[in-house]
Amino acid sequence: MASSHETIPSTDIYGPGTFVDKDFLPAPQDAGRIFEYIAKRTPGFTQDQDLWKTVSFTGCELPVIPGPIKAPLVAAALHAMCGVVAHEIIEDRDGTAARNQKVKVNTDHAAIWLGTIFAASVEGKDMSELVRSRKLPSLFERDFEKGWQATPLRQRSTAIYKTKTPGVWYQIHGSLNAAPVLSALGMDPEYPAKTPDEAYEYISKHVEQWTADELEMLNVKNGFCGSICFTPQGWADTLMGKRLAEHPLVGYSRQSHAIPTPPVPFAKVANDKRPLAGIKVVELVRIIAGPVIGSTLAALGADVIRVNCSRLVDLNVCYDSSSLRMRCANMKPQVLQLTLNAGKRTIDLDLAKEEDKSRLRELIEDADVFIQGFRPNAIARKGFGVNDLLEMAGNRGKGIVYVEENCYGPDGPYHERPGWQQIGDAASGSSYVMGRSLGFTDGTSVLPPLPISDMTTGLVGALGALMALRDRSRHGGSYRVTSSLVKADTINLEPEIGLYTPEVVDKCSQLFKWGHIGPSQFVTEILLVVMDGWKSVFPQYFKAGPESLLSSFGEGPWGKMELLKPVVQLSDPSVTPRWLTPAVPNCYHDRNIEWL
Repeated sequence: MASSHETIPSTDIYGPGTFVDKDFLPAPQDAGRIFEYIAKRTPGFTQDQDLWKTVSFTGCELPVIPGPIKAPLVAAALHAMCGVVAHEIIEDRDGTAARNQKVKVNTDHAAIWLGTIFAASVEGKDMSELVRSRKLPSLFERDFEKGWQATPLRQRSTAIYKTKTPGVWYQIHGSLNAAPVLSALGMDPEYPAKTPDEAYEYISKHVEQWTADELEMLNVKNGFCGSICFTPQGWADTLMGKRLAEHPLVGYSRQSHAIPTPPVPFAKVANDKRPLAGIKVVELVRIIAGPVIGSTLAALGADVIRVNCSRLVDLNVCYDSSSLRMRCANMKPQVLQLTLNAGKRTIDLDLAKEEDKSRLRELIEDADVFIQGFRPNAIARKGFGVNDLLEMAGNRGKGIVYVEENCYGPDGPYHERPGWQQIGDAASGSSYVMGRSLGFTDGTSVLPPLPISDMTTGLVGALGALMALRDRSRHGGSYRVTSSLVKADTINLEPEIGLYTPEVVDKCSQLFKWGHIGPSQFVTEILLVVMDGWKSVFPQYFKAGPESLLSSFGEGPWGKMELLKPVVQLSDPSVTPRWLTPAVPNCYHDRNIEWL
C-alpha cells in the first residue's frame, strides 16, 4: 500500500516548521501512505501487514478542501484504522478471520465528514441553506443558549486579531460568555455594533493595543480561552509543544494501578452483528469533539446514552428540562444535535445535584465505556475522574474504558487550560499556515476550513476506545484513552505527512471556486463556503442515487432526516457501521432510562 514520498522544508511558502510535498500523490494513494505512517506509530495498533492490506481508498485525486492541509486524508486513515480494529473484534467474537475481510474508505467522504454538521437535511430541506437563509435558528440564536452570540459584537468575540507584537496574530475566544473577555480587554460588552464587520473593527482596535504575550497572560490570569497564532515551529519550541510531542496521536493505556479485573468477552447480540453490539457507553460531553466519539461508537453498534445539563449554556441544547418528548414535534432542529446524536439516547442530569450524580453513577455501574469532554480535573472534582471510575470498575469486577478529550493533551503546563477547536488551530500553527496559503505574509492567520481538530479529536478518541475494548476482551483490566485538539492539528503538519504545494492548492481552488475566507470568520461561516464548493462539484453525494453518501430516516423527532453515512465501510453489510435510530435532541429521554 505504501508509496515512496518525500517532503522538503517550505519556510518561504508556509512558514517556519512546515514541509511541502516534493511530488504530488493522488489523494487515495496518499491516504494509504498516511494510514501506514500513523499505524506504525500507534502503540497497540496491529502491525500485521496482512490486516493493513485489507484497507483500500478511493476518491478524487485532488484535495477537496481549501488550503494545503491534508486533514481529510488523516481522517480517512483513522477511519480505516477503526475498520481494522472492528474486524479484529469480530474475529475474536465470531471467529471470522479479519484478514479475509475488506475495509473501504472514500477520501471525499472523509472530507465531507469533517463538515458533517451541515451535510444533512430535514424534511427534504438542506441544512446549510436553511441556516444561511435563517429559516431556522442558527447554531447561536436559540434563547436557551442565553444569546451568547446574539449580537455582532458577541459573534466577533471569537476571531483572529492582529496584536501589538509585529507579525503575530491572536485567537481570542468569547467561549459561551463573551462579556468578561471583552471587558478584560477594555471594551464595552454592550457596544452597539450594527454589523459583524463593524464589530470586528471595534475589537481589532482594542486587541492591537496588547502584545501577544500580554494577551496570553491576561487569559491565563482570568481562565479565558485564547492562543497566540504560533507558526508550527514556534509551537514545537514551546515547553507545552515539546510535552505534547512525547505522546502518540492515539493515546490509550492499561491502568496498571487499577484493581485487576478479568477479560470481558464481546457479547453476541441477536439481530445485530455490528462489532460493538452489546457495549454500553455513557457520554458526558458538549459541543463537537466528545459527541463524535459517541456517535462513532454508536455506528459500530454501542448503546450510547448521552448526558447533558439543560441548565448550562451549550451550542447543542435545544429546550428546557421541563420539555418532554411530546413537545419535540414543535421544536426546530439544532444542527449539532441533528448530526451528532444519531444512534444515541439522551438524558438531562445536573451534576450540581446529589441525586443526579447518584443517577449518573447508576448508569456508569453497568457501562463499558465512559466518555467525558470537560477540562482535566474539573470532572474529578465532581467525583467522576479516572481514578474514581477505576475504583468503581474494580469493585464491580469488570474493567472500564475511560475516554477523555481536551485541548492540550494529558499533561504539561497548559494541561488544564480551557480550549476549543479554534484554540487548537491557533496553537498548533494550523491557522498561521492557512493564512500563508491565502497569500498573507504579515502573520495574518485564518481558521482552517471545517472543524478539523474537533472532528479528528473525536475520531481519535473512538479509535482509542475500540483498541481498549479489544484489549479488555483479551487481557482484562481497565483503560484510559486521551485525545487532544492540538495533537489532532499537529499531526497534519508533521513533515512525514506533508503539505500540498501552492500549485496543487490553486488547482483545487479552480475546481471548487471557493468563496471568501478570512481571519474574522467563525468556523460555520467558512464551512458554508466549503459546502457550496462540494455541492457544486459533487452533487451526486448529496442526492438519492448509487453514489449518495446520505442515510435516510423516515421518522424522527423532527420528521424525515438525511444524515451523512459513517465513513468506513466493511465488506460484510451485516457488520458495517450504521445508525439504527435517528438523531434526537439533547435531554430527550426520561432520566430513568434503562440499558438496552
